[in-house]
Amino acid sequence: MRSAPRSGPRSERRPAPPLDEPKLDRLALRYVERFATTRGRLADYLRRKIRERGWEGEPADPDALAQRMAELGYVDDRAFAEARARSMTRRGLGARRVADALRHARVGVDDAEAVTPDLAEHAPEAALAFARRKRIGPFAAAAADRELRARQLAAMARAGHGYELARRIVDAPPGREIDPDELR
Repeated sequence: MRSAPRSGPRSERRPAPPLDEPKLDRLALRYVERFATTRGRLADYLRRKIRERGWEGEPADPDALAQRMAELGYVDDRAFAEARARSMTRRGLGARRVADALRHARVGVDDAEAVTPDLAEHAPEAALAFARRKRIGPFAAAAADRELRARQLAAMARAGHGYELARRIVDAPPGREIDPDELR
């Protein structure tokens, strides 16, 4: 039998004290040591913490603190974008899906555009990896009927692949070897 929850001073949590500049610095440093992040995400995290806990002292500037962390080398938007794009491409996601993820991660336009040429170059490999994982086209056990073909094309589109590339993979007969170069 379970006992009733305790009431009293031990069960009540005291609110965390308001943040000040040194505490915010420690919070930012702790965040960047635990997570791969971008300047934009770090600034958003710091703003949220200030909103939750309050602020004590001079007005805070989370953007300046995020920029300082980038200058110290703790945050690198370009390296984050490259790593995220490589990871998503290996999983079979297309350029559009990767670009959306980078935008959501608040990667700057310049850093995201620096990664874009690599995405276009590896689009056939990524599409084939997705098809292999989902058993589409040449990786399927049997040819797809009209309804299944439409669902497979939709899955390829949601994964960020272009229609023409997706169509060529979905229409490939099961068991056929496809060279990524013939999809370019």
